[in-house]
Amino acid sequence: MEPASTKTILIVDDDDSIRDFLEFVVKKEGFKTEKAEDGEIALKKAEELHPDLILLDLMLPKLGGFEILKELQASDAAYTPVVIITGKYMDRTTSELIRQEPNVYDFLEKPIKPQVLVALLHKTLNTEPVRKK
Repeated sequence: MEPASTKTILIVDDDDSIRDFLEFVVKKEGFKTEKAEDGEIALKKAEELHPDLILLDLMLPKLGGFEILKELQASDAAYTPVVIITGKYMDRTTSELIRQEPNVYDFLEKPIKPQVLVALLHKTLNTEPVRKK
């Protein structure tokens, strides 16, 4: 297992408060973070930074989550794990279609439970949880 501090997570959400909340939870676990508030910035940062994982909201301005997934699959980031985060209710068929995308590792619905997110990040990235004092 690697320390979380060796991993960078790109947080993509158009809601400032959700982006800040996710950043707080992720940084508290020792991960490095980058943030993007729309699809265009997300793709640019994914290409420049080569993050170890992307937390991706589906409903975004400029480019939506589905378009970002397809663009990532056609780039150097094709194998970067993506965890979809959405506040929009999705029927079972839609969520199953999303889960079948090769770079989608999991799917979380808002409101995000920090302990669920943290466990998922460590499991996906094979990192060691921070020891609580």
